[in-house]
Order: sequence, then C-alpha cells, then structure tokens
Amino acid sequence: MKRILSLALAGMAVAGTIALGASPAEAATRPVRQAAPVTEIAEVTATASLAAPVLASPSDPKGPDGPQGPGDDTLTIDLNGVNGKPSQSIVVMLGLTVLSVAPAILLLCTSFTKIFVVLSITRNALGLSNVPPNQVLAGLAIFISLFIMGPVASQVNDKAIQPYLKGEKSVSQAVEAATPPVREFLTKHTRKDDLALFTKVSGNQKPANAESVPMTTLIPAFVLSELRTAFIIGFVIYIPFLIIDLVISAALMSMGMMMLPPVTVAMPFKLLLFVLVNGWGLIVTSLVGSYQ
Repeated sequence: MKRILSLALAGMAVAGTIALGASPAEAATRPVRQAAPVTEIAEVTATASLAAPVLASPSDPKGPDGPQGPGDDTLTIDLNGVNGKPSQSIVVMLGLTVLSVAPAILLLCTSFTKIFVVLSITRNALGLSNVPPNQVLAGLAIFISLFIMGPVASQVNDKAIQPYLKGEKSVSQAVEAATPPVREFLTKHTRKDDLALFTKVSGNQKPANAESVPMTTLIPAFVLSELRTAFIIGFVIYIPFLIIDLVISAALMSMGMMMLPPVTVAMPFKLLLFVLVNGWGLIVTSLVGSYQ
C-alpha cells in the first residue's frame, strides 16, 4: 500500500515537472530523489491517523465532590428566646400539644366524668331522652369542673407554667412541679379498695405511701371511684321519680286507662317536682360539695 502510494506521488511529481517545462529526463530523475521523503510523509500520516482515536478517547470520569458545608439558606430553629425564655414557636407547639391531649386529661384527671354521668342519669330519670342535649350537659359539666379544679389549676400555674414561661424551669422540671397538686387531688378522691385493685392487677408491690403510687395506677383507680360515686348519686336521684311513675301507673290502672302510657302522664309531674325543689341547684351543690 505504501509502495503504491509512493509511485502515485512520484508520477504526480513527474507530471508537474513536465507541465512546468522540465525535460522528461530531468523529470524522471526527480521522483527517485523524492520517493524517500514521500514514503516518510506517508508513514507519519498513517501513524498520526492511528494515534488520533487514542487522543480523542474520553477521559476518566471525575470523582464525586466532598460534602459541602451548610449554606446560608439552612433552616434553623432557636429553642431559646430572649433572656433564656422559651421561644414563641416552642410555646405554640406546647400549646397545641396540650390541646390535643386535653380531652383525655379532662376525662380522666378531673371531676368531669362524675358530673357528666350524674347529669345524664338525671335527664333519664325525668324521662327526657334528648333534652337537654349532650352538648349542653357537657358544657355545664366543664364549667362545674372548672370551679372544682380551680385550686389545683392555680397551683399548677404558679409552680410549673409561669416559671417555665419565664425561663426559670425546663420542661422536665415544670412537669415535675405540676405533678404533686394533681397527685394530691387524685389521691384524696380515690377509694383505697379501687387503688388496691389496680395495684394488684398491675402486679406492682404495695406502695409505702401515696407519693410512691404510680400515676398509671392512680388515674384508673380515680376514674373507677368517680363512676361508683356517680352511680350512687344517680340512684338517689332516681328514687323520687320512680315513686311518681308507680303512683301514676296505679292511678291509671284503677281508672281503667290501661292503654294510656304512664310515662306520658308522669312526665309533667316529674318536671313540676324537679322545678319546685330546685333540682338543678341541689345537684350542682351536692356535686361541688363532694370535692370539698
């Protein structure tokens, strides 16, 4: 291949020499002297053409960059506010947390359960199924619970909430300070039999004193005691209205009005009796007095 290329280049050189006016003898001698350089040029050209793909090959991939430091747009949350007080975001978050667990606290650790049960039994004793509605009874029970739990709430606020908001106590210290008033209220209104029952069920040893009773044992014992007391109060409320039902039923039977429902006739007399004796006032007074 190289020889053919050399002969072709030599022929082109002879033709060019003749075209420029050189004699054929001179033109015949020139390709011989130029053959060697043309061959070297062809070899260099072939070598360059073979080396070109190697030079054009892609380079090795670059390794990954190292971890970058935090930039200026990094989101940060400061837990501490001014003068060591908790920041506003933390206060809002704790407030939302309290609101989310407020129903459980209201049902289990306050007087709401007993009050609502007593009011519901009173409504059933009067023969009224939906009057007053549950929303009204629940609202009334909440406000009565606020009156009863007022001293406990004041102690919790003074010993735990206000020092935490001022930055004087941490969250754990605030919870620790808020526990004794609540524990004292629960222990005072919990029957020993119910407390012994849940201590036995939990498998714990008998506590040495009231302060050593776990809250997981004290709270359900308190709820059970509240339900027991509520049923006793409901029984006492039911008795006079039950007597009215019996009297009305006997009167209707004696008059031969067996087809007339006694409940319909007895309801006005029940409402009249309840209003005359100031039934709501007596019930509320008894409920509040049971915690004093």
